[in-house]
Amino acid sequence: MNNQHSKIRSGDIIPLPAFRDNYIWLLRHGRFAAVVDPGDATVVETALQQQGLQLCAILVTHHHNDHIGGVAELAARHRPQVLGPAGEDIPAITRHVREGDEIVLDELDQRFTVLEIPGHTRTHVAYLAPGVLFPGDTLFSAGCGRLLGGTSGQMYASLQRMAQLPDDTGVYCAHEYTLANLAFSRAAEPMNAARDARQAECEALRREGRPTLPSSIGREKQINPFLRTDVAGLVDAVTAHSGSRPPGPRECFAALRAWKDVF
Repeated sequence: MNNQHSKIRSGDIIPLPAFRDNYIWLLRHGRFAAVVDPGDATVVETALQQQGLQLCAILVTHHHNDHIGGVAELAARHRPQVLGPAGEDIPAITRHVREGDEIVLDELDQRFTVLEIPGHTRTHVAYLAPGVLFPGDTLFSAGCGRLLGGTSGQMYASLQRMAQLPDDTGVYCAHEYTLANLAFSRAAEPMNAARDARQAECEALRREGRPTLPSSIGREKQINPFLRTDVAGLVDAVTAHSGSRPPGPRECFAALRAWKDVF
């Protein structure tokens, strides 16, 4: 087995828009492809046919239907590896993955490490390769997922863990939520020049019909309020909104997530 795998080129990771605001990420290498969170089989089939690609793997981050709705159909047609979080009854899974598992996709010349990042759901996972992170619905650009099975403490710990990754790690989120998240970020941290600059960039991208993703870990640490719960201006805004000052970053995160839920 080849133990040396190439770094994924950004041009070989293609967003496939699905539903209203999902992205199914397609990774290609030569004539082979993998997809992340294929909620819609038709979107994937169209891309495979147009590009002459053979599907060899499906990576699933969590069990919500907009991420797994196309898995069974794609698995029946192409017989790929199907990887997803342990503890979830997801159709057609061939390997349940856990923290620290390594996934070798020789057809794509890639190796991924599994990170358990609960919070959005209890068993959510991410897939990490050198320079590339697929965080599903846990980390969004300028935001994070709702708590739909996991806890605030789990989500805080998961986000802090991802924030420790190298700054140049590309963040391939599963939804086009960036502009809505930036609107909340303005309320949560009124003074943030990096955020304001990023908003202008994202508005221009969306006017052109282009994705605002991928982001990067370094960028998110500058603009994402959920990674900035130790910043004085943000703590002040949370205090003003909630009526009490959180005693620490974890408590600030919990109050911030609750605020976002009703924003």
